[in-house]
Amino acid sequence: MPNDLSPTARALRALEVLQARPGTTAGELAARLGVTERAARRYVGILREAGIPVESARGPYGGYRLGRGTRLPPVHFTQSEALGLVMAVLAGRPAADDADDLVGTALGKVVKALPESVGRQAALLREHASAAPDPYAVRPDPAVTSELVAAVAARRRVSVTYRGEAGDEWEAEVDPWSVVVRHGRWYLLCHSHRAGAIRTYRVDRVRAVRPTAHAFAPPEDLDPVAVLEENLGLGWVFPTRVVFAAPLTEVAPWIQPPMGRLEPSGDGCVLVGSTRNPAMYAQEWLARVPFAFRVEGGQELRAAVAELGARFTAAASDQP
Repeated sequence: MPNDLSPTARALRALEVLQARPGTTAGELAARLGVTERAARRYVGILREAGIPVESARGPYGGYRLGRGTRLPPVHFTQSEALGLVMAVLAGRPAADDADDLVGTALGKVVKALPESVGRQAALLREHASAAPDPYAVRPDPAVTSELVAAVAARRRVSVTYRGEAGDEWEAEVDPWSVVVRHGRWYLLCHSHRAGAIRTYRVDRVRAVRPTAHAFAPPEDLDPVAVLEENLGLGWVFPTRVVFAAPLTEVAPWIQPPMGRLEPSGDGCVLVGSTRNPAMYAQEWLARVPFAFRVEGGQELRAAVAELGARFTAAASDQP
């Protein structure tokens, strides 16, 4: 925390800490404020003098907490926090610089509510900073996303209506383990009882969510991002199998998780997975791997690799 803040500003920050983390000890509060424990207790005293009931308890489970019925003042942002908020919104939602955008409208309300000394720079940043749109980003329905997140938090199985890439719809009961945002796309990581396996569903393709009476327990020590990455390369319509002559340790750094699972095979290794777009798999993924390989399957990927090879061979030919 900056050292030039006034006692009032530090007291307000102390209030924010106690609001977010009930049971904060004097030592923890001091660390967050960047002051001594004695100074932290002084800021708690300032809050009490202002009529804010701050309760304290001794013992291993003690600490400071706000009393019931506490009416909190408006949220206070430092200039760095306000600028960081605007930057994060624009980075994740380039259209938020448009006042007609849903998130842009919300951001505008936040900026207008800021004090002039803080809001001026945030407004300038929003007005003059430009963000290139991500062509791969897809925005799911906020209501559907909220229902899925609520089910994740409650550990409650849900029934979803899902629309596949080809436009076909189906119903599935799933245990929602996590909602993961990856490269501008929102995914539901879940166990599908319809498939009897882990599935990664695009949240923007979920048409409806209905709660059930069944509870579930997610896997212990679940790493949602790692499991999502591992399963993105499975379950697509076109199977893939690529054999490399190089050792797995050398090939592994060049393999992205959505390409499939890389396994040892003799003196080399084999990449087994699936894809919905064989041409993209060949052009954007396999073409950049600097090792000799042989595509054993499937036929669609073999055809895509052959077409790509013919194009490059023709590009290097002396014939017009």
